[in-house]
Amino acid sequence: MGKIIAIAFTIIITSFYFFPFEFVFLPEVNTKMAMAGFGLVLLLMKLARQREPKINRDFFQLALWATGVSLAGLLSVVYNNTHDYTYATYLVSMLVWCSGAYMLVSLIRWVHGKVSVVVVCNYLITVCVLQCFLALLIENSPAFKQLVDQVVLGVSFTDMEMLRKLGRLYGIGASLDVAGCRFAAILVMIAFIMMRIAEQANRKILGVYLIAFLVITLIGNMMSRSTTVGMILALLYVAYESRFYILSFSKSSRRLLGWLIVGLAVLLPIVIYKYHTDTNFYGNIRFAFEGFFSLAEKGTWEVHSNEILKNMYVFPDNLKTWIIGDGYFDNPYYKEPYYTGLNWKGYYQETDVGYLRFIFYFGVIGLLLFCIFIIRIGQNCMSRFTGYKKFFLMLIMLNFIIWLKVSTDIFLVFAPFLMIRKEENEDYERLYLTDV
Repeated sequence: MGKIIAIAFTIIITSFYFFPFEFVFLPEVNTKMAMAGFGLVLLLMKLARQREPKINRDFFQLALWATGVSLAGLLSVVYNNTHDYTYATYLVSMLVWCSGAYMLVSLIRWVHGKVSVVVVCNYLITVCVLQCFLALLIENSPAFKQLVDQVVLGVSFTDMEMLRKLGRLYGIGASLDVAGCRFAAILVMIAFIMMRIAEQANRKILGVYLIAFLVITLIGNMMSRSTTVGMILALLYVAYESRFYILSFSKSSRRLLGWLIVGLAVLLPIVIYKYHTDTNFYGNIRFAFEGFFSLAEKGTWEVHSNEILKNMYVFPDNLKTWIIGDGYFDNPYYKEPYYTGLNWKGYYQETDVGYLRFIFYFGVIGLLLFCIFIIRIGQNCMSRFTGYKKFFLMLIMLNFIIWLKVSTDIFLVFAPFLMIRKEENEDYERLYLTDV
């Protein structure tokens, strides 16, 4: 019983890390920041117990690249005389995420005795599935929705009032494109694990992962269509690894395909029934898969948000902006105390495209440093966990694909894996590989 309670508590803490939010009674301090504080205390205690405290070399190198990103942002802010320090403080943001991840992994290690890549993945997957069900519960239970709205002040990028105005599904800290990008990363994670365990005899576990994949794909897209990016990348990976494209089905491929057929056979009748009987579900499912409905009904792929995105591809018109940026990431109307210019409705230059927002903020120099930082993180994880190279490579690809649409990065997905020792992961898998 004690172990179950400990696991449930760890799941809650994982959600606090992966989907941070602010409590009404504790404004200005989100759950990620609180976890970072505890993580810092744990780290200092660990260093104090060591006779010769030292910083991990790989982590130090990553911190140097994050410092480069911050300096590029600071240079742009100072040169352009702006007050937008969004990415000028990226090193601090990285350290906060890492400290929170350290606290999370330390807790998982305490609960299970050891920790591994798959164990961390399992917690992240569980949290995303629960967030999907929480979103449905909030949508369909006015009493629960009122309770959440009374307790949660907002998430790191918007407040609850804005979420209610948009009329989109949201969980507790999980909403809009930020949630969609994290769901996308988790779908890639699930696909990799499914292919990894498809060759084993434990079919029940494979079925559990497949159910998680279908739930996040369905409900995650209702919350944010950015989830689709991860779904497509995950399906392409499964098709490549299983050799579906040449119709050469191994035993593991047939097992996975069988589970997929069973899962769809159970899920589709439920979805079709809800689609025809539930008005809210009807609207949510058409929003989630708008492009597919458009393709089936009109013969063309049309998504409202994609049409808006096309108009957001606005490029700098001068060399200075291309090189070091304008020093604005957000709308200057909200950043500058004495700003008297035009008030854009959205972000700076009315674009939400990730690559362009970075260029407008700290130019191509800052963008290149940021790209190198993301690649170095992936390389660090791949060299540490050689059996997971394709997984971390897909995360890098996902990050750069997402930047075609929004500017959020998925460093927080990498951070927990940076806290796992190579030997620790190998020891755990040697003992529990068949139980993944």
